[in-house]
Amino acid sequence: MTEVSLIAAIEALWRGRENPWVALAGGDDCAVLRLPGSPDDLLVTSDQIVENRHFLPGRHPPAALGRKALVRSLSDIAAMGGRPAFFLQTLCIPRWAEGAWHDEFQSGMRQAAELSGAERLALVGGDIAGGERFVATTTVIGTVEAGTALTRGGARPGDSLHVSGTLGGSGLGLARLHREGPPAPDDSAVRRHCEPSPRLGLGRELRGIPASAAIDLSDGLAIDANRLAVASGLAVVIDPVLVPLFPGVRAEDAIRSGEEYELLFTVPPNALVPPEPLATRIGHVEPGTGVWLETGGDRVALAAEGFTHF
Repeated sequence: MTEVSLIAAIEALWRGRENPWVALAGGDDCAVLRLPGSPDDLLVTSDQIVENRHFLPGRHPPAALGRKALVRSLSDIAAMGGRPAFFLQTLCIPRWAEGAWHDEFQSGMRQAAELSGAERLALVGGDIAGGERFVATTTVIGTVEAGTALTRGGARPGDSLHVSGTLGGSGLGLARLHREGPPAPDDSAVRRHCEPSPRLGLGRELRGIPASAAIDLSDGLAIDANRLAVASGLAVVIDPVLVPLFPGVRAEDAIRSGEEYELLFTVPPNALVPPEPLATRIGHVEPGTGVWLETGGDRVALAAEGFTHF
């Protein structure tokens, strides 16, 4: 069973349980709830990190995991152009993670709440239980002006395609963490993997352009560009030569590197886009389907390959 097929099966079981306050449910970075009479919509998203799937206890520092546990959801809020307001954390804590390890994990999560754009974020609850593996789930609730949230499905033919930051650093850092022996404490790729920052300010700026579509790069450019293409019902064309690379990373690796937490977005022709290095144009949108790598007039289909949760 794949992630896509499992989600489809779950959604099928819940058809017929629609709520009029739900403006957008599954299939995007956040659900959008529109409450009667409110000037703002609510953005709701949930993410988890699982021991031996998303991290290795002996390799990933607990403070870095706490930070990443919250940044994963904050990045979803950023992709919709919103502001994070509240969150819940649910933990499954094995014996080895009690005490100092857990204290450092919580410290890292608190550090994430101090990042730019998350200053008003408040912990409002959650749940804790013991278990065999460490699992942390965060649910973040944000706000956005009613009817203005960015989605994956708004791209139009002729739009240009852009990405924030540089790509590949997180994958390179993860590879170095998995090697024998500890990495150098000042390794920039390891820091990139362990200390991600959500693009909350950029997300709000994109909403003001306005951008036509956006998605956060949690599973890799190859997978998430395909998600944007499917949601918009169009083809996405990427020039791999234009993809901004983290130092020491090859384009083919950057395209599939997961946990980047950058934003991939489209804008209409002649729109005023944030300049490099904050954002780089890497392609365009056109009629058709799928994602294509184009170099010198030659095109190759880009499969949706990258990080998988199964």
